[in-house]
Amino acid sequence: MRAAAGVWRWRRNPLCRTTDLVEAWAAFATVLLIVFLAPAVGRLCGTLTHAALQESVRVQHEQRHRTTALVVRAAPGPAMPADPEIPSERAPHTRVVANWTARDGSRHTGTVPTTRRAAQPGDRFPVWTDERGRVVGRPMDDVTASTHATVAGIGATAAAAVFFEGGRRLFVWRLTLRRYTRLDRAWAGAGPDWGRTGTGS
Repeated sequence: MRAAAGVWRWRRNPLCRTTDLVEAWAAFATVLLIVFLAPAVGRLCGTLTHAALQESVRVQHEQRHRTTALVVRAAPGPAMPADPEIPSERAPHTRVVANWTARDGSRHTGTVPTTRRAAQPGDRFPVWTDERGRVVGRPMDDVTASTHATVAGIGATAAAAVFFEGGRRLFVWRLTLRRYTRLDRAWAGAGPDWGRTGTGS
């Protein structure tokens, strides 16, 4: 942008080439795109992502049901990794063999994660199940959906800005190549006689 301002200030200078003005206008246009169009792209992407995630939230809350599981015994094996969408204080710590009743009344037994660090037989804890009574992850909430949509919008804005700046750099690179090509041609025409005594006499 500083180069563009400098070229605009000296646009009437005889040393200012046409390609310099073209390069300055390209820089100015890129700034306008980054300032106005990139945020619009990010906003559109964030809005569409938010709508899609809100639909996922609705579907998950319709298809997943909360019930209570009863610990039978501790399950062998390492602790399950934490879900990044669940706060650390609620993240799974251990696995246990438990019994639970599905929404349709069917009873199930299986190995499930629990946030209890030392679950004992007879302890109860909440789990989420699908329509068949299988244990599934906790459904996404509105806050998580909004956070993901915001991140998507910011990412889209940054990607658009990088795209516009990359296009400007590519344009300037090609413009510079053409400038050097013309300079080489001019030098080829004048170079052989450059500096020779009596040239042109």
